[in-house]
Amino acid sequence: MPDIRLRAAEPYRQDEHSTAVLPDRRKPNLQVRSFQQDKRRILFVTSELADLVKAGGLGDVSAALPRALAGLHDVRVLLPGYREVLDSGHPIRMVGGVAGHAALPPARIGRIDFDDGLIAYVLICPELYERAGTPYVDEQGRDWPDNHIRFARLGLAAADFASGRAGIRWCPDLLHSHDWPAAMTPAYLRWRGSATPVVFTIHNLAHQGLCSLECIPELGIPAAAGHIEGMELHGRLSFLKAGIAYADRVTTVSATYAREITTAEFGCGLEGFLRSKARQGLLSGIPNGIDESWDPATDPHLLDHFGGNDWQGKAANGAYTRRLFGLQDSPGPLFAVVSRLVYQKGLDLTHAQAAHIVAAGGQLAILGRGEPEVEQHMRELAQRFPGHVGVRIGFDETDARRLFAGSDFLLMPSRYEPCGLSQMYAQRFASLPIARRTGGLADTIEDGVSGFLFDQPSVASYRQAIDRALRVHACPPLLHAMRCRAMAARCFWSHAIDPYAELYQKLLERRREVRLPV
Repeated sequence: MPDIRLRAAEPYRQDEHSTAVLPDRRKPNLQVRSFQQDKRRILFVTSELADLVKAGGLGDVSAALPRALAGLHDVRVLLPGYREVLDSGHPIRMVGGVAGHAALPPARIGRIDFDDGLIAYVLICPELYERAGTPYVDEQGRDWPDNHIRFARLGLAAADFASGRAGIRWCPDLLHSHDWPAAMTPAYLRWRGSATPVVFTIHNLAHQGLCSLECIPELGIPAAAGHIEGMELHGRLSFLKAGIAYADRVTTVSATYAREITTAEFGCGLEGFLRSKARQGLLSGIPNGIDESWDPATDPHLLDHFGGNDWQGKAANGAYTRRLFGLQDSPGPLFAVVSRLVYQKGLDLTHAQAAHIVAAGGQLAILGRGEPEVEQHMRELAQRFPGHVGVRIGFDETDARRLFAGSDFLLMPSRYEPCGLSQMYAQRFASLPIARRTGGLADTIEDGVSGFLFDQPSVASYRQAIDRALRVHACPPLLHAMRCRAMAARCFWSHAIDPYAELYQKLLERRREVRLPV
């Protein structure tokens, strides 16, 4: 359990100059005040922040996008105070608090100032967040039974920020909430009569935050929310639907995914609702990006650097990867998987293609964690093809980057992929992605130029793409040309922030217009 002193810190004072501090280990310098009064105030509401806690790509986006937007606006982040956050070593000053509501307990609000200027507010509520496990599940991989309370508490705290009820002088002009854990933000705002604009981003429609209609009293929400016009979905409450219903604008993380989720194949029961939003011009797709640390010429994680016409550094990272994964030295192509090991990612298709890859002289290195059954299937592959298939269950940032840098191809046969980041990481490190033509994969990979796309989630369609890659590997001039094109892809956040900036500006201008006297 966390140090009990974390819960006995000096009580907060109702401003941002409180001296109450949670224990810290690294003692970075504190940024006492923000001098960005000329910028609009935007609060990101999220369940993950890669600096502190990460379960997937949401953590990367929540860390990178606010920083990318920092030149335009004063962007800060609100997230729950999980054990990992409180034990991160960053000093946390108590700056405010929010009252309880129905079954949602009161919480304190702390503040973390990162060395690069990013400010994160931490919702401190030990009975909800200080637990072993991930942000969403326990150590056995089971959903926390009170997730509806835990993440409704997050959404209501964000609404309290916007309405000036958090005891903090900094009040956002706009909120940007992310995925189902933050989806109650616009709902609580509207139920309280606030006109503060909210952008809601769907990172993965399949995860909807469902709970029983009987939870309405616990959440302290209007009875009308349990109807089809509110957040009711097939006889249950859907947090995700609440975000879609009550936000001013809904975005997804790629243009293709924005279209896909309006169809029965990808809509997860919400396709009709989303088509209505699209017809009103309230649904759009804005692609994610990656940060500029993904540079093969400078990345400190890499064993050796490379770029241009010099591929020796790529070969050095490949040799390291082969040793790490127990693979034999080989002149053949090295295929990589860096992924959550779950059904969505099409690992069963890769499992079915492993023998074909090995027979063609290729090798396969798999890094990730996920569903126990999928993990076991990957281990069985390594046992079946020793020296040709290697598997490491878990995740290490340095090993992942070296695997991207050392591999020739990245396998991403996803059944659906809202955006995906791995294909962009791979392209920056001259590993050509082999991916299904879906979601963000279709938007970020140029087929036959910076990677390979296939259409159907089938073994036959996948194999055709793998065979195309094998032919390219056998033709060094073509391989060189594709690597160069992949590395030059425009995939940084600096290339992706303009659509967000334009969207924010439209909503903020509309808010000013609404406030003008008639």
